[in-house]
Amino acid sequence: MNRTGLFIALALWLVIGVVFGLYPELDLKLAALFFDPETKTFPLKLNSWAGIARDAAMWVSWAFVLPSLVALVVKMIRPDRPLMVSGRAIVFLLVTIILSAGILTNLTFKTYWGRPRPVVVTEFAGDQQFVAWWDPRGDCARNCSFFSGEGATAFWTLAPAALAPPAWRPLAYAGAVVFGAATSGLRMAFGGHFFTDVATAGLVTFIVIWFGYALIYRWPRTRFSDEAVDAALTRLNMPAYRLRQRLFGGKTDPAPSI
Repeated sequence: MNRTGLFIALALWLVIGVVFGLYPELDLKLAALFFDPETKTFPLKLNSWAGIARDAAMWVSWAFVLPSLVALVVKMIRPDRPLMVSGRAIVFLLVTIILSAGILTNLTFKTYWGRPRPVVVTEFAGDQQFVAWWDPRGDCARNCSFFSGEGATAFWTLAPAALAPPAWRPLAYAGAVVFGAATSGLRMAFGGHFFTDVATAGLVTFIVIWFGYALIYRWPRTRFSDEAVDAALTRLNMPAYRLRQRLFGGKTDPAPSI
């Protein structure tokens, strides 16, 4: 998560945006590689094993979030006990996946950017008009194509990769990129997204993760400690914990010594 990586991501975003903006038919040509004109469908979307692989990819991504979610819930129930997971890791992982795979995709672009998916455009036996990635005026009313939520979720595995031990981090990054690219390729093969949908998902997610990592771990003015997160969660949840103790009885365990 250094400046070189950020500059590469921004350069790729610029190149892809300009090239596919000037020549939007490239999106159609790439999607056509997965389309069967005889059956007028995207055959792989009917393959049960491909469907299992698609679902498994999402489970893999969310499996990286689960420890942080569990640690946060336990801390809310028992604020007198220390966090089971690094406080900064909890903030970093939860905030980045909520932003990249939730707010920026499903709650923002996919809701208000009316780009139809490949499977429903006229070029692939659908009834809606194809539009370029930059045009929000498509016929899609909801859950639209730009940009890919599943692609963003898969590429989000770059976040836990950024927390891997330094010696393993390059391999973790490579694995996350391959995983994101493979998952995005499946979405294209199913006719669910154009190339620019999944490419944008990966680049937006990387930039969210880059800035999240910098804010929490790198920049002196904004970074904070695991202990600060633990203390903040304790202060936030202790009143409700004490109220439960008074209402339902039982003794409050003494806070562990530091």
